Amino acid sequence: MPGYETRKVEVRIGDDTFRLKALRDHQQFSDPHGHAERAGISSATWPHFGQLWPASWALAEAVQRADIDGLRILEVGCGLGLPSLVLQRRGADITASDHHPLVERFLDYNAALNRLPPLSYVELPWEEPAPELGRFDLIIGSDVLYERGHADLLAQLVARHARQRAEMLISCPARGYRGRLGRALRAQGFRLTEKPRPFEEGEQPPYRGRLLRFVRTC
Repeated sequence: MPGYETRKVEVRIGDDTFRLKALRDHQQFSDPHGHAERAGISSATWPHFGQLWPASWALAEAVQRADIDGLRILEVGCGLGLPSLVLQRRGADITASDHHPLVERFLDYNAALNRLPPLSYVELPWEEPAPELGRFDLIIGSDVLYERGHADLLAQLVARHARQRAEMLISCPARGYRGRLGRALRAQGFRLTEKPRPFEEGEQPPYRGRLLRFVRTC
C-alpha cells in the first residue's frame, strides 16, 4: 500500500484470534488524489481509521456474545472493522460503513486475512441522507463521540436508519458527549443502560469506559 506504512496486529476475541493490517503509527498520511481532503478529512485525523482502538476491541467483545439471530446490523465509523469481522465470522447480516476513502480497501484485505468473505460496505457520511441503505435492527459503533457535533449527527442517522423496534450499542471510552447522544435518542423513544467495562486486556476496575445500550421497543 504505497504512501504509508502498515503493520500486522493480532487480537483475541473470545476463543477466536483475528489478524488485522493496521497503519504502523499515528503519523501516517497519504492523499495524493485529494479524496480525503474532499471528504473533509484533515491530515491530523487521516490515520485514525487505521488504528485498532481499545473501544473497537471492547465492542468486538460485546458483539461476540450478543444475540444476533435475524437482525440486520450496521456498524458506523467502522475503521478497521474488527466488530464487523467478528459478526461476519458469526454469520450475521452485517453492513460496515465509514467515510474514509481507504476503509473499504483495508476491510477487504483484513476479511481475506481472516479467511472471511468480503464485508458488505457502504460509504456513509453521517450528515447525508442515504434512503437506499434502508433500516436496521441493530446499529453499533466504537469511540464515535470524540467531537462535539458527532452526537447530534449520529442521532440523526439513527432516526433515518433504525427500525421502530431497534437497538444501538456504543462503546465509549469516557467521552464527554455521551450524555448529549443519550438526550437526543431519548427524544426518539430509546432507553439507555450503561455498563462500565474494561477497554484493554488486563485493565482493573474502576473502569472509565462504558458500553452504552439504547433500546426502543415500540
